[in-house]
Amino acid sequence: MDKFTFTLDESAAGERLDKLLPSLVGELTRSAVQKIIDDGGVSVNGKAENKKYKCKEGDTVIITVPDAKPLEAKAQDIPIEIVYEDDDLLVVNKPKGMVVHPAGGNPDGTLVNALLFHCGDSLSGINGVIRPGIVHRIDKDTSGLLIVAKNDTAHLSLAEQIKEHSFSRAYEAVVYGNIKEDSLTVNQPIGRSPKDRKKMAVTMKNSKNATTHIDVLERFGSFTHIRCTLETGRTHQIRVHCSHIGHPVAGDAVYGPKKVITELNGQCLHAKHIGFEHPKTGEWLEFESELPQYFTDFLTKLKGGTENG
Repeated sequence: MDKFTFTLDESAAGERLDKLLPSLVGELTRSAVQKIIDDGGVSVNGKAENKKYKCKEGDTVIITVPDAKPLEAKAQDIPIEIVYEDDDLLVVNKPKGMVVHPAGGNPDGTLVNALLFHCGDSLSGINGVIRPGIVHRIDKDTSGLLIVAKNDTAHLSLAEQIKEHSFSRAYEAVVYGNIKEDSLTVNQPIGRSPKDRKKMAVTMKNSKNATTHIDVLERFGSFTHIRCTLETGRTHQIRVHCSHIGHPVAGDAVYGPKKVITELNGQCLHAKHIGFEHPKTGEWLEFESELPQYFTDFLTKLKGGTENG
């Protein structure tokens, strides 16, 4: 159990308590903070306040973060491609089709199950539950590089790098249509879709700033091969931004056209590059992964001119 004490300055004045605390504590999510507040784990000036409390300059806030509870997931001997590993972290090359976290429809066979087997107890426990080191996620049908923290210190350091935009991530994708510009930047806020709560969308309501830099690698008439560099890391960011500019990711059944390219088994999107400062040594580390076969097979088909959309 960890206890954190903060004396608020003028920049915190007027902020809701549940909105402010995640930025102070680190990787705690707003929902995790709300639960801690509801459980009586937060005091302001010596007394309990509700999550809607408006903070004031000079307030003394104490938050007690409960010890991590074991994750209800079992270790499974599932092969995973490890690109790099040391005592603090590992970088995994996730295949298309693998879910990162266990959930209702995917209780096992996930990357978390594989990590529990590979790492045992050497994983971070952030947000009050042992969530094996997943600092950032990629979708089930997105392949590529993912970083995993083995301890809380590494997890918090890496999460802070993501928050400060010093964590480098680049993806490659094939999108519909011919992007005429060689390079462009999409700077549009992303939040829950007002029309469909299961989807994300470019929206001004309850959204967060999102920026994606796009560079064209090759054009195929009705498709374009691109590299996307993330400045932020919102849920489904690349898929939403590409769809917003009229060039949805090929194979994307959620944000693309109704007639899906079924041979891709999901979006043609690969997390190809990752770069970050090692949380212990301070050394800058960078990794690139090869495009997977589903991706290269599709490119070969496009180069042959047999795919007309």
